[in-house]
Amino acid sequence: MVTHVPSEAHGDERGALLAFVEAQRGAVRRSVLGLDEERAASRPTAGALSLSGLVKHLAEGELNWLRMAQQRPNEKRRTEGTWADSFQLVGDETVPQMLEFWSEVAAETEAFVRGVDSLDETFPLPEAPWFPKGARCSMRWLLLHLVEEFARHAGHADIVRESLDGRTAFELVAEEAGYAGRS
Repeated sequence: MVTHVPSEAHGDERGALLAFVEAQRGAVRRSVLGLDEERAASRPTAGALSLSGLVKHLAEGELNWLRMAQQRPNEKRRTEGTWADSFQLVGDETVPQMLEFWSEVAAETEAFVRGVDSLDETFPLPEAPWFPKGARCSMRWLLLHLVEEFARHAGHADIVRESLDGRTAFELVAEEAGYAGRS
């Protein structure tokens, strides 16, 4: 991992998990640092991923998991026909708008998770071919899944960004922290 995730108070599992989720969000957010809309939307590798598309996909994905945990309808639910739009900006969507949206979702996720009585609380998973019938998962599992999903895509973002301009995650961390250009 490129950044140090600060320790929470001894035994604060909830705080530690939320900190690791945020660290992985930060890795993806930094991937668009200093890019204009065109560069952020470009696809420099053989795959179809763009940095702006990854930001949007993860923001919408986190919202989807949050709504499942809250047992509320997802206002940005995708269908088979709109699934591809979750990986690209469409219409007048911009990177700053997607980053702001993701920040709002992240704040809502943190408030929700901090408000549950226990990380052992569960919620039902919807019927889908990729979930076991009648499955439930815990809030702990949800946070671990977000770490896993964000980390997987942070790796994709690293590759895409290096393919665009050679900038590495280490350089982007330094720039964000105000160390860019220092010897």
